Amino acid sequence: MDDKEPKSGVRIMLNKVPEITLFFWIIKILCTTVGETGADFLNTNLNLGLDGVTAIIGTMLVVALVFQFKFKKYVPGIYWLAVVLISIVGTLITDNLTDNLGIPLMYTTIIFTVILSIVFAAWYKKEKTLSIHSIVTTRREAFYWLAILFTFALGTAAGDLLAETINLGYMLSAIIFAGLIAAVAISHFVFKVNAILAFWIAYILTRPLGASIGDYLSQDLSNGGLGLGTVITSVIFLATILATVVYLTVTKKDVIKKQT
Repeated sequence: MDDKEPKSGVRIMLNKVPEITLFFWIIKILCTTVGETGADFLNTNLNLGLDGVTAIIGTMLVVALVFQFKFKKYVPGIYWLAVVLISIVGTLITDNLTDNLGIPLMYTTIIFTVILSIVFAAWYKKEKTLSIHSIVTTRREAFYWLAILFTFALGTAAGDLLAETINLGYMLSAIIFAGLIAAVAISHFVFKVNAILAFWIAYILTRPLGASIGDYLSQDLSNGGLGLGTVITSVIFLATILATVVYLTVTKKDVIKKQT
């Protein structure tokens, strides 16, 4: 699963995604938290309902991805806006299947695991790499965003399965997922597990971690949360994301220098 050069004749762009730094993981977790609390806020507080929220956020995501694909290089503001929106859409996909269609979280977790596996298999078959350091063609970028979508949907289902169906609670679920991410990091840095494999496992796990943190902060005390509410929680995390993205835009600390 090493980086591979695109076939000759394929139009090459600058890498369209950020370098994997501490900033990347911080913003990723913040985005997943907003995905959970933002979806709850739009659905419950604004009384838009799952169908209304899905239509609005889905349209916004399409517009954001149009701009993301249009640019020929990584633009922090556009990229992370797309991540925030796709995190909400991933949450809504799972919520629609569970709440509207009545599909148990155990089944949705299995379904999204299978779908994500198919996406990765197709991506690797076509490109011979799953490395995000090689997102330099439109087809690779399309595979990348499709994989991102289903990591969010899978992470939402898995997180809700532990916290709600198995009834471990939000805080314990967050601790479990944080521990799993730490184990992945140790396996890579100490035992030299493949970097690409470790990245995608950690990427999937950050979704339920962020969702559990978001639920813990926003849910009522009676439901095992701190009772901050979805509005305050969403505003805090969105403001932090914005400040970090502005910093990265100015400093360019997460721009991949190497062209593959």
